[in-house]
Amino acid sequence: MSAFDSRNELIYHLDHCMTMISKSEFERICAGLATDKDSIIRHNPIGTDNEVLLWMLLSCLNSYLSLNENEIPCFKGVPDESTYRDAILFVLKKRTQDDFDPGPIIDNLVK
Repeated sequence: MSAFDSRNELIYHLDHCMTMISKSEFERICAGLATDKDSIIRHNPIGTDNEVLLWMLLSCLNSYLSLNENEIPCFKGVPDESTYRDAILFVLKKRTQDDFDPGPIIDNLVK
């Protein structure tokens, strides 16, 4: 087996063994962010409160789901609340156990 074949086999394996997230775990992450909301916003004063919370949620998901650099969303220009929300939904697509709807949980975080 050549090095190229080994690398492609590893990439195939990683692509088909992606980390999934359950509804309860997603709710737990969002609840933790809500609990620490004041501190998160105070230490990240750029953007609206909701933008900061969604940015932090996206960062947590990038880590929790062990996304590689090709899977982490990139933004053109200055992202806003909608951009972060769309990025979170994109990251969660095909990574949720039981295909739960993360929308209401996100709404609860930013209300």
